[in-house]
Amino acid sequence: MDNARSPLQTLLDKRILQRPCHAGLYQEALDAGLTELQARILAGRLKDPRAPVSALIAPALRYIEHPDKLCDAARGAERIARAVIDGEHIGIITDYDVDGITSHVVILRTLVELFGVPRKRLHSLIGHRINDGYGISSALVDKTLALTPRPSLIISADCGSSDEPRLARLKEAGIDVVVTDHHALPVEGPPASAYAVVNPSRADCDYPDATIAGCMVCWLLMSLTRTHLIEAGRLASDTPKLSPWLAYVALGTVADCVSLGDSAINRAVVTLGLKLINRMEAPCWRMMAERLGPDSTPFDAETLAFQMGPRINARSRLDDPYAALHFMLAEDDASARRYLNVLDDDNQSRKAIEADMAEQARALAHQQLEQGASVLVVHLADGHPGVQGIVASRLVQSFGRPAVVLTQSPDPEMLTGSGRSVEGVHLRDALQRACELAPEALPRFGGHSGAAGVGVPIRQMEAFQHALVTAIDEQLDGRELYPLILSDGALKPHQLALPILDELEALAPYGREFEAPLFEGRFVVDQARLVGSEGNHLMMTLDAGDQMVRAIWFRAVTPGENMPVAVGEEIRCAFRLSRNRYRGRESLQLMIEHATPQFE
Repeated sequence: MDNARSPLQTLLDKRILQRPCHAGLYQEALDAGLTELQARILAGRLKDPRAPVSALIAPALRYIEHPDKLCDAARGAERIARAVIDGEHIGIITDYDVDGITSHVVILRTLVELFGVPRKRLHSLIGHRINDGYGISSALVDKTLALTPRPSLIISADCGSSDEPRLARLKEAGIDVVVTDHHALPVEGPPASAYAVVNPSRADCDYPDATIAGCMVCWLLMSLTRTHLIEAGRLASDTPKLSPWLAYVALGTVADCVSLGDSAINRAVVTLGLKLINRMEAPCWRMMAERLGPDSTPFDAETLAFQMGPRINARSRLDDPYAALHFMLAEDDASARRYLNVLDDDNQSRKAIEADMAEQARALAHQQLEQGASVLVVHLADGHPGVQGIVASRLVQSFGRPAVVLTQSPDPEMLTGSGRSVEGVHLRDALQRACELAPEALPRFGGHSGAAGVGVPIRQMEAFQHALVTAIDEQLDGRELYPLILSDGALKPHQLALPILDELEALAPYGREFEAPLFEGRFVVDQARLVGSEGNHLMMTLDAGDQMVRAIWFRAVTPGENMPVAVGEEIRCAFRLSRNRYRGRESLQLMIEHATPQFE
């Protein structure tokens, strides 16, 4: 049997490397009372934190900076307050993803429940991902102008910063637009036709944290509007604050993958939001807990990221997003359960579409990798545009390179695409540079360091690919890319126990730029069997020397393949620690991320 490996196979081997540890921060964490393991986790994720360690390890509302530090926030809040007082009709335009949907809930509930605006004076406008496209699109402008009565004020959330031509149409029609957003702005700056642009990414904004999600930006603005209404005598001084809505902000923050590392605000929002969610006071939270089962509570950030977020996003990926909005706003359990059924069905359909597209994308990616590609640009002619971003993420995970997945736009001359990046490559900056190199090839783009969206003329696809490769190669400056797993080192045998999980969970929430702890170790496989409806998950019992540990490796094989490890074999693996809950009992379980036989 020929065991020779091709150069490409060797190139794509995942490498397990221990995270570099910031020595000064490690000592600071120890001095603050953290254990050695906690200090190692913290110092392995933060390089030069702006926030004090105390704000990161003990998140609290006092670390949320006042909204009046946001440029244009006072102007935007004054305009919204005036619309409330004068009885104007108000339109709410938000993105269709989780960040946008939760933003919509925050704005709508605040206007109705706290400010007393009649529901009949509010207009919910959310674009259809496929038919309308991202942001304040021409289609949404058309729908707005067709409303009777027409709103005189639009509040946007999680979109609008790059939509000057559409904003100009609204302004010409006599409609003021208060933009709230968090995405990077165009090089020419905030859109001139907006009445106000509240975005911490503005170069002239003094807000100290530009990593907050769109739902947090609109929460801050609506909080400031409450203050204006109290000062104007429209609201009583004891009008409730917006704190309960932080439950929605927590979901949007986690699902939008903004930083949970050096951001005292994001960590505080998610921590408090999870406490609010776990009271299970709203039907949406209760019905999700019912669907996930009794062992799913209390919810943590992982629940929001991998259970709630995908279900809400699935709706907009395949159809209009209003069922997701209705689920979040449901006033009784029966309604929430009915809308959750719709989201679940969509999520199952999304998974099937994703699996097929990912298989095609990997095959095309291999061709580019054989030519030494530093970035993957994959065109799936028959691909579903709603799943581009997920498939791009799968390529990044598999190959350790930035990836852009393109599919057909409703415009027959255009492709639409989503990109995802790797650590150390700022995708939005790369797209800006690509636009400078080939402006005709990239007429529209937006996003941030880790994710972005693009519009590319079909005839310009090769020019776009060449420009993006050049831009990313400039950022890399010769640095090699490969699939990489960053570990937090090894655990001692006695640390493979439930009490260690308590120690680790004390540092939560975990998420982007503050990833859940991942360890490495060597074990002997005592038992192994494939499980799951498709036989693609691997259940194992591992010999850790003085104890046996249960482990599960999800999607270890493609259905029909043999097991990647054998009983009696010593393996090196990267794993997370988790609680296996069953009928009220807990036990430790390893969640395997990657494993290879030791002789390799």
